[in-house]
Amino acid sequence: MEARAPLTGEPVFQAIQNYYNNKGKFINISEEFKQDANRFNSFSVTIDTPRDGNILVDYSKNRINGELMSLLFQLARARKLESARDAMFKGEKINFTENRAVLHTALRNRGNVPIHVDGQDVTSDVNGVLAHMKDFTNAVLSGVWKGYSGKTIKDVVNIGIGGSDLGPLMVTEALKPYNKGLSMHFVSNIDGTHLAEVLKNVDPERVLFIIASKTFTTQETITNATSAKEWFLQYAKDPTAVAKHFVALSTNTSKVTEFGIDTANMFGFWDWVGGRYSLWSAIGLSICLSVGFDSFEQLLLGANHMDNHFTTAPLEKNVPVILALLGIWYSNFFGAETHALLPYDQYLHRFAAYFQQGDMESNGKYVTRSGQVVNYSTGPIVWGEPGTNGQHAFYQLIHQGTRVIPCDFFAPAQTHNPISNGKHHNILLANFLAQTEALMTGKTEAQARQELQKQGLSGSNLEHILPHKIFQGNRPTNSIVFKKLTPFVLGVLIALYEHKIFTQGVIWDINSFDQWGVELGKQLAKAIEPELQDNNPVSSHDGSTNGLINFIKASR
Repeated sequence: MEARAPLTGEPVFQAIQNYYNNKGKFINISEEFKQDANRFNSFSVTIDTPRDGNILVDYSKNRINGELMSLLFQLARARKLESARDAMFKGEKINFTENRAVLHTALRNRGNVPIHVDGQDVTSDVNGVLAHMKDFTNAVLSGVWKGYSGKTIKDVVNIGIGGSDLGPLMVTEALKPYNKGLSMHFVSNIDGTHLAEVLKNVDPERVLFIIASKTFTTQETITNATSAKEWFLQYAKDPTAVAKHFVALSTNTSKVTEFGIDTANMFGFWDWVGGRYSLWSAIGLSICLSVGFDSFEQLLLGANHMDNHFTTAPLEKNVPVILALLGIWYSNFFGAETHALLPYDQYLHRFAAYFQQGDMESNGKYVTRSGQVVNYSTGPIVWGEPGTNGQHAFYQLIHQGTRVIPCDFFAPAQTHNPISNGKHHNILLANFLAQTEALMTGKTEAQARQELQKQGLSGSNLEHILPHKIFQGNRPTNSIVFKKLTPFVLGVLIALYEHKIFTQGVIWDINSFDQWGVELGKQLAKAIEPELQDNNPVSSHDGSTNGLINFIKASR
């Protein structure tokens, strides 16, 4: 990737700062709608899909106007976004701290366009793993694959952590309407409770364990996998039975064999697949087993559809770019520190948790690609819950708190579960629409006063409560509406946010594809672990850590 000037030294960044100081911070969304009858059409984009309906992205309820958006698009070009995007898709080693290409997009390259890494076309390797996943999935779902006692598989337990857990968990939850009959379980935490609670609910004769660790050395995953194997062998008795109930998503043949897994049931992937982008790879085997390979392929096709949009749409109509630039506007000029993802679809209840890793692990960096400490904000804190649960938990702060919290709302026009003749879904959609409107319009003092007067309040009683009933409004939101949550649509949505995160990383000039912050605590934990094995007081750390260790030892 090309070198970039310091962000705050970019003339267009300085122009945006001046615009913010003089005009931008005073933009009122409601007033903008009054002045521009065509605002919705100007600030929304529709993405067509082959057979899953249109996806509408409405960003008109933001503190923006045409002049500001023009400056933001100039910023994207000044930061050489298009050349950075092309470098990623061509397989250049843009993850320079690990000397790796970043090619999760190759995993969903269903058109088989040649993609080269170190001069080698990787498409045939990708297709080979996908074919292996398809054959295995079909064998399990058809009942051809059987456990050690001759019974078919009923439960699948995915043991992994980070990207080997969060993506498959989110997708299998999101696509539950497409489940083919297997019960899916996920174990990630090293806390033994996580594994123990899952093992209480599975039959050793009918369970399949997926061990997801590229190196087959990840401490949490291998500890959980080893304990699961010990539990299994209490029933099976025969170590050769392990091969019928354990498969590996790994590239470490010797470790997999040593564990007892048949290497024929080892599904590989490559160092150009980052963990938080790996659900499209063999890490997605649990997704295949849950929804079937055809639906998994639709997920890939949806993501590829968004890849094509990202690489071909002009910046002014490019949804990942637009959402990224809006995030830059709020983070770097308004001082927003968080970003809320609010799906009005219970099936998407893990979407925000998934992109906590996707965004915060990618862009939680304080040095630029050239090693300079930044003097601006980078990755936001990402959070959220499904509507309407969030309304009764934290929307109060979004409506009347002191922080600017940009929000992305998601809603399907159709539900998979139209119970009570669709009554539930109508209420859900009404709440989604009302929230984005209320966050924008707020409630003026005059409106609040009139409302209180209608309730019979007057005089000092009214004046006492009046300030608490006023809503400033002007809270920014994006609305993403789709016909129905399908595997294809979900693929579009996931890839959309992947590319949004990439775009912001380019503008901030950081490496979005390493994660050294994950390693530091793990290194220290390895030193502390043996200190917990005996009763001797510890004094080798700081006073706080010593005190905590010694309290734990005394409490055992």
